[in-house]
Amino acid sequence: MASDDSTRKPLPAPDADTAAFWRGLRHGELLLQHCRRCRNVQYYQQATCRECGSDELEHKPATGRGKVHSFSVVYRAPGPAFKTDVPYAVLLVELAEGPRMISTLTGSDPEDVTFDMEVELAFDQVSDDVTLPRFRKA
Repeated sequence: MASDDSTRKPLPAPDADTAAFWRGLRHGELLLQHCRRCRNVQYYQQATCRECGSDELEHKPATGRGKVHSFSVVYRAPGPAFKTDVPYAVLLVELAEGPRMISTLTGSDPEDVTFDMEVELAFDQVSDDVTLPRFRKA
């Protein structure tokens, strides 16, 4: 008998562009890409700089601190795997280094989220291979 995959949360599948990012999270670091040419800092991992197109990117650890730029509280689970999580807050966090990233709140009531609330990174180890970046109130 096959197991019910609908109750299993999807996990990220690292590729060549994102492997360093996921490895960093496993080791307790949020790595951002810094362009050596134009000094752009980007969160979303890719092979080239989104500002100038350079491939001269290097990973540097971020502070893990930021502010809530926007948010939404989810009351209806998007699928069976998330049924026990509701309600939860999805955050758009503006990192201290500039880029914005989407994640979820941990350790607080989702109803307590406010715009510009200061948050800090929390590492959520969901398997031996995957650690997810979440945020908690700072």
